[in-house]
Amino acid sequence: MPQLLKKPETHSPTLDTILMVENVIKEAKEVLSMAELKRRLPRQVNHNTLKLVISYLQQSGKIEYTPNGMVWIFMPKEDIRAILSKGKQW
Repeated sequence: MPQLLKKPETHSPTLDTILMVENVIKEAKEVLSMAELKRRLPRQVNHNTLKLVISYLQQSGKIEYTPNGMVWIFMPKEDIRAILSKGKQW
C-alpha cells in the first residue's frame, strides 16, 4: 500500500532555473552543446533537471535541439510585426 502513495523521485526545475537556462541560450547567439551550456550557467544544475528544461524549451518552440547542440529560435510577436511591416507588399 505505501508504494501507491509514493511519488517517483524527479528533479522539477524551478522558474528561476528555467529562466536562467533560457537567458544563457538566448544570449549565446550560437549553437551550444550541453557541456558548453553547463559551463556558461551561473550555477550548477542537475543534469536530469537540465534535460527537462531543454525538453520544455524545445516543446514550447523557443529552442531547437539537435545532435550538434541547441540554438535559440523564438521571436516575439512585436519583432515579427516589425519585420513584416518593413517587407514588400505584392
